Amino acid sequence: MACNLPVFRFIGACLFMALALPLAAAPPATPSAPLQLLPGEYLWLPELAPKGPLLVLVSLPEQRAYVYRNGVRIGVATVSTGKKGHETPTGVFTILQKKREHFSNLYDDAPMPFMQRLTWDGVALHAGRVPGYPASHGCVRLPEAFSEKLFGVTERGMTVVIIDEPGRAPMLADPALFPPPPAAPRAGTPVAELALPPPAGAGYTWTPDAAPAGAITVVLSTGDREMVVLREGVEIGRAPVGVAGPLPGGTTAYTLLDGLRDDALPLLPERPRRRWLRVLGEGGDDPADSLAAAALRVDPAFVARVYDALTPGATLVVTDERLRPAAALTVLEGDGKPPAEPH
Repeated sequence: MACNLPVFRFIGACLFMALALPLAAAPPATPSAPLQLLPGEYLWLPELAPKGPLLVLVSLPEQRAYVYRNGVRIGVATVSTGKKGHETPTGVFTILQKKREHFSNLYDDAPMPFMQRLTWDGVALHAGRVPGYPASHGCVRLPEAFSEKLFGVTERGMTVVIIDEPGRAPMLADPALFPPPPAAPRAGTPVAELALPPPAGAGYTWTPDAAPAGAITVVLSTGDREMVVLREGVEIGRAPVGVAGPLPGGTTAYTLLDGLRDDALPLLPERPRRRWLRVLGEGGDDPADSLAAAALRVDPAFVARVYDALTPGATLVVTDERLRPAAALTVLEGDGKPPAEPH
């Protein structure tokens, strides 16, 4: 446990985090004001959820970073994001590169310890001065002790969401809501078939060998009527999507948690639904429910391949933006671009 707070505020904050757990099963209340922290302060309680996929959510209006493990908030810190003229971009990112020691070659060799790169044009998470307002050249500065702790638990490919709307950080969830997968075997695509090309005449592409390992992001573009699957930013699959009903507007993002639900996935009745957490946009935590009215039609063989390739920590983005040309929202950057120095 680590809390960078005076003693009495430490006790109050820790009690708040601990007592919130039994209440999480109740219907979520209206989002409250962010936890009161002075510039440079943070709260770190990894024991609330010792295992599971990680996600970082950065709120620009609140100047806060929230850390979730398997849907449970385990940390929050004050941050300093991009100042006017150097605004931090919003969107869904993955960690592309990590360096414990790093120095900027753009800003007088400024130290940037615990650097975690989000874009190849220079945006990163790193330790730095946190004065209580946006002051960086586009990066997300974190308190140094918090940045070191975060660096120690993250991995390349992990999802980072940056939003520009206040009060949108997901509520704390009870770990009991996310039990481990059942021991009984479930129907699925044989592992040997996951890497096979689609059968002749299939209306989709599937080339997982293009990026054999890494984090998966699935992008459903209702504007293009396409579903695209990327691993480490490299496209490994694409399929057309038919729509028979009204579509949701805007952009919504979800991260995949550990565990399975008891009911079946509508597009694959032989597969149990997975557990998701909504991290951006409107609606509930289950993307299948949010998209039910649209009555989507996707080749079941493609959906099965995607389903069986997903692992906890994967990201699903549903957007009405078009992918051709590229949408303004940043979704993911791959390994093919030469790195620029983070700001």
